[in-house]
Amino acid sequence: MTPPVPPPHKRGMWPYYPDLLSVPVPRYTSFPTAAEFGDGVGAADADAALRRVAGDVSLYVHVPFCEQICWYCGCNTGAANRRQRLSSYLDALHRDIALTGVRLDGRVSVRRVSFGGGSPNAIAPTDFVRLVDALTLHAALSDPVWSIEIDPRTLTRDWADVLGWVGVSHASMGVQTFAPHLQAAIGRVQDDVLIARGTDMLREAGVTSLNFDLMYGLPGQSLDDLEATLRRTVELGADRIALFGYAHVPHLIPRQRRIDDSALPDQAARFAMAAFGHALLQAEGYVAVGFDHFARPGDPLARAAQGGTLRRNFQGFTEDQAPALVGLGASAITCLPDILWQNEKNAGRYRMLLSQDRLPAAHGIRRSADDQRRAALIEALLCRGEARIDADLAGEVAGRLVPFVERRLASVADGKLRLEPGALPYARSIAALFDPYRQDSVRRFSSAV
Repeated sequence: MTPPVPPPHKRGMWPYYPDLLSVPVPRYTSFPTAAEFGDGVGAADADAALRRVAGDVSLYVHVPFCEQICWYCGCNTGAANRRQRLSSYLDALHRDIALTGVRLDGRVSVRRVSFGGGSPNAIAPTDFVRLVDALTLHAALSDPVWSIEIDPRTLTRDWADVLGWVGVSHASMGVQTFAPHLQAAIGRVQDDVLIARGTDMLREAGVTSLNFDLMYGLPGQSLDDLEATLRRTVELGADRIALFGYAHVPHLIPRQRRIDDSALPDQAARFAMAAFGHALLQAEGYVAVGFDHFARPGDPLARAAQGGTLRRNFQGFTEDQAPALVGLGASAITCLPDILWQNEKNAGRYRMLLSQDRLPAAHGIRRSADDQRRAALIEALLCRGEARIDADLAGEVAGRLVPFVERRLASVADGKLRLEPGALPYARSIAALFDPYRQDSVRRFSSAV
């Protein structure tokens, strides 16, 4: 049963127009989105593109394993319950690092290295050290920022010690909710003591920017549940908070079939939760970063948002200014100005390709000049709330933009498209007006809020 819409004092200040949120839209961590990737881009294209890269580069290293698989998760991950499978994957990942490093050699400076998954701490701490050693050997590291995603359920003292030794300064911990009944409903049981202990260990290891991933729109979730989670997160001192709306797409993610969709909040309740969370966190002193991210004023992400240098890539909102993001590992995505590609998702085929000394790029898309123009507009709109708009693009979307303009959510003047106060929940929907690729949105994307 859908929870009731909360009373006015807990709804936040955003105007609610359900008709403008009725069409599912991408999160636009890239443009074109991964839904448009095709077989026209492969290993030869990746090879040529990597050999052209120069200047600052960021690396993303994917570890597609978790000790326990959460029912809600849409990540490319599997259970870390077979040592041989883990070892074989890590061997392939080392080969991926070496082959990619050769193609980047001598022209780049790696300023940031991010480990994601899955849960990188599903592997042994010694295996993580070996990956760091491989990156040090094959990548042109230039005093990079090290970041990692962490599952608090498998964060050990040995792991914390290794993070301190490597110098990891940024970490993101998967929390989702502190409510036990909601944890049980989504297959992510981890008590408060475990999360608090993980927070303390990460701080002691030297993590200065700690993010908590949280969710609203969970089955049976009430506004009181959300408020309690947010206040506990603030109490634990998270530097960053990502407050995502749960995307229920069991036709795409079969494991979500274990979640009781009859208890999911409806759109009005989801909207109220997002608005309430936004208002509460701002009242607690956090800087709003886009629609669903928040950061303490001194955090680099907050400074980027306030200084107009915020970026958006496959890892979400970021202060990272590197024009090239290179993905390592199965399903990892590489984003270069003129081309995007994703590595082979299947771990077995990924290993096979690398055993033949072939880059594992499986599919992608070349970005035309028009793609790059639209990508810059969408990124500016989502990151800074305004974007320069050419006359032809303004004419292209004029009719579809009218409902947003009439409700004072957007305005066009002096060659700029601006989001007006209260427009944050509609930012992705407005950005989608400039996306000529969108088709079959209901099946391919999640709710706008």
